[in-house]
Amino acid sequence: MKFITFFIAALCLLLFNSCKNEKEVKPIIQDIKELVFASGELEWDNAYNLTAQTDGVLLNANFEVGNKVLMGTVLASVDNKTNEINTQIAKEQLAIANENLTLNAPQIQQLEQNIQFAESKYKQDKIQAERYERLRQQDIGTKIEYENAQLNAQNSLANLSALQKQKLQVLQQAKVQQISTKGQVQNSEAVQKFNQIVVPESGTIIKKLKTKGDYVRKGEVIAVIADEQKVEAVLNVDENNIGKIKIGQSVFIQLNTDKKKIYNGKISEILPAFDEQTQSFICKVTFVETLNSSLFGTQLEANVLVGEKKNALLIPREYVGYGNKVNVKGKEQPVIIKSGILSTDYVDVLEGITKDDVLLPLKQ
Repeated sequence: MKFITFFIAALCLLLFNSCKNEKEVKPIIQDIKELVFASGELEWDNAYNLTAQTDGVLLNANFEVGNKVLMGTVLASVDNKTNEINTQIAKEQLAIANENLTLNAPQIQQLEQNIQFAESKYKQDKIQAERYERLRQQDIGTKIEYENAQLNAQNSLANLSALQKQKLQVLQQAKVQQISTKGQVQNSEAVQKFNQIVVPESGTIIKKLKTKGDYVRKGEVIAVIADEQKVEAVLNVDENNIGKIKIGQSVFIQLNTDKKKIYNGKISEILPAFDEQTQSFICKVTFVETLNSSLFGTQLEANVLVGEKKNALLIPREYVGYGNKVNVKGKEQPVIIKSGILSTDYVDVLEGITKDDVLLPLKQ
């Protein structure tokens, strides 16, 4: 990618062209513009990659470049039996988890039987303890028999309480298992939906990268889709010039498919990160007029207006030496100038000489 910064100084060319670093020249006063050149291409707004979300063989990929697709359309499918099997297993596990919460669950039935037995035993032990207590009040029977009856009733009650708590605990564990399994079902169903390649946003297919029968992996691009209703120019700007680019600056664009026409645009976005692939910074331009042709990927050349100045004092750049020194006729020592806008051809002089000075070629 080659970038050039250059200036337009329309009326001064005759004076400078006659010099060629061999003759005396005089500065001129002229309006100038500073432009940053950048190449790029036409892109459509909201272009995105439609990717595979799971591994498998691509099926039903019956689409072509140029097809318009609506949001929610199933563009293709991926043959992945694993996702289907996992969903079926999760559903069967959920059915078991649901059953474990009912009275028909084997563990619950066993606990219910134990609880009923414990309740019967507690009632019997309680009656026996009350009988021994009445006998004891009548001073009948021994103290040991009375105490054993009381102890048996207390143990039976404790056993009944433990079984009832155990039942609650089993039900709670079953509920947790149900929640977990239900989540697994939902996750499996979500993953299974990845078997279908669904269009997330309406647009037009501009690239088809996979076809029916291809084995695709998760993350691989199937197609590229964009919205052709909004066309923008994407520029690659050199890192040496990106600091001059600002939002809203005017851009003059020439399409490779229509080099007779210059389109006007505005810088609308400057991406904040360096693009490793193109080794440049990416800037987007919004057109201020309708394009005759807006084919996606059309190559283009652009000039961004980054500065302009009225009545600038210009001298040929080849007359400026190291340290901004110029040779002025009638002066023994070189004069140091203060420069403004620089280009490959001209220098905007801010201080150091006047329009009446005559410049001499640099010494070889």
